[in-house]
Amino acid sequence: MERAVFVYTTFPGLVEAEDAGRALIERRLAACVNILPGMISLYRWEGVIERAAEVVMIVKTRASLAEDVRAAVKARHSYTTPAIVVMPIESVDQSYLAWLLAETAPAAGD
Repeated sequence: MERAVFVYTTFPGLVEAEDAGRALIERRLAACVNILPGMISLYRWEGVIERAAEVVMIVKTRASLAEDVRAAVKARHSYTTPAIVVMPIESVDQSYLAWLLAETAPAAGD
């Protein structure tokens, strides 16, 4: 049985995150994308501690599409090194999983 995963990533702004999220949904690479604005990130980049306002995106998809999601996010991302983390789901409601699998299945005629 196919498993569900979450793909966690961040974007510098809401517009870029929404554009990427919509593209994932349109391509059936994700059943749902949650976009959470208002995050502050502190991190070390090239030897300097940085602070940035970012937007979190959580992509809900099937495990077999995780690499395609990663590639699609990276292709649309403005960061040189975007955070893209695939997280396995230990347990999921079966009706939700059925919906997620249906929404990420190839469309008829594909």
